[in-house]
Amino acid sequence: MDAAKLSELRHFINQCKSNPSILHNPSLSFFKFYLQSLGARIPVDPEKDTVRDDMEDSKEHIDTNRHDLPGEDDAIVESDVELDNTDVVEPDNDPPQKMGDPSVEVTEEKRDAAQEAKSKAIDAMSEGKLDEAINHITEAITLNPISAIFYATRASIFVKLKKPNAAIRDANAALEINPDSAKGYKIRGIAKAMLGHWEEAASDLHVASKLDYDEEIGSVLKKVEPNARKIEEHRRKYERLRKERESKKAERERQRQFEAQEREAVSALKEGEVIGIHSTSELDKKLNAASKTSRLAVLYFTATWCGPCRVISPLFSSLAGKYPKVVFLKVDIDEARDVAARWNISSVPTFFYIRNGKELDKVVGADKNALERKIAQYA
Repeated sequence: MDAAKLSELRHFINQCKSNPSILHNPSLSFFKFYLQSLGARIPVDPEKDTVRDDMEDSKEHIDTNRHDLPGEDDAIVESDVELDNTDVVEPDNDPPQKMGDPSVEVTEEKRDAAQEAKSKAIDAMSEGKLDEAINHITEAITLNPISAIFYATRASIFVKLKKPNAAIRDANAALEINPDSAKGYKIRGIAKAMLGHWEEAASDLHVASKLDYDEEIGSVLKKVEPNARKIEEHRRKYERLRKERESKKAERERQRQFEAQEREAVSALKEGEVIGIHSTSELDKKLNAASKTSRLAVLYFTATWCGPCRVISPLFSSLAGKYPKVVFLKVDIDEARDVAARWNISSVPTFFYIRNGKELDKVVGADKNALERKIAQYA
């Protein structure tokens, strides 16, 4: 490379290093996209970043809920695909050309006249008289509207006139008459390429090449295929990013639901207090809440007439304050007979140690040391 140009390039790189924001200049978008294609990370546009910082400062009071919103990293802004659009033309918006009436009876006389009109069209094409050629081939189509080759021929003339939409209409008509028309697929593929519909063009040209390959198809494919591949790769990339975004969004929603359930479960539990249980449904609710928060539950069966229970109940209450993350549940067997029956209570006091709905251990009798020791063991 020329030394002067290398010096200019080195100066430009140094400018980028000292002020990366210049890469956000629209005139340098091609260079920015190239850097990103190599995996480079472009710093955020300072102007946009300032606006975002102002917005974030004004929303500090809702920072605790930010996980419910799509994060900045989740925003997907598709970059443009750099394609070779050298020969792409503006779409033609002329009224649809005259088509043949397929219900018309085609006699031998009409066939011969149509063939003669087609020959005149070919001669006019060779002399560069394309409008005259269109008139002749249209006459041929009117005389013999069931000929796929006539429509395909007119389509090829429309391509020369740079009228791709008209060419596509004729190619469609040809393929409707003959689904195996190689020329129909070929001309439609070329017309699609003229409009920049690269993937559709590649599809039609590949079919045409399988039916009847020629050098023109190969030449057009050399230009069409690279663009079609870029579009496909671009689509796959952003489809992957969208799936990753949806996955992250779903994970955030699962986390949000889990946290909401945990908050609901905690609100159903009274930290540092003994919770009285009066029915099996109430007990199930509290045990479920304890399970959702992965807490140890101590289920205490007592009775008002029980002397040992009166002795140990104050300790049970004090332990609730000492171990606030343990759920302390108290059941009077005379008030909640259904609960006592389910747990097969034969004597009081009885203490069950439960985690995640499973019984870990139990203490029968007013054994103060065992009561706290097992709480400390399983908490």
